Amino acid sequence: MAKPMTKTQLVAALAEEMGSDKKAAGAALDAVCNLITKEVADGGAVTLPGVGKIYCRERPERMVRNPATGEQFKKEADKVVKMTIAKALKDSVNG
Repeated sequence: MAKPMTKTQLVAALAEEMGSDKKAAGAALDAVCNLITKEVADGGAVTLPGVGKIYCRERPERMVRNPATGEQFKKEADKVVKMTIAKALKDSVNG
């Protein structure tokens, strides 16, 4: 498996794709990340065409088990961030 792309590598690739400098590409990436974070934290969803949909889902209160001790306890309700991958991305990966 290949190593994940770092933010620096992503900014450099984005700058090349946009035909601009790394500073502008970094600012654009930060702005997009901030918008996604804000929208998902407020309970909304963001669809990135060709990539997928990022959304927040609420999990109900449930019983869980500590694997080290076997003790069962109640875990409070919480929220988790999920991502559904777009069919276009799946198809491009699977050839």
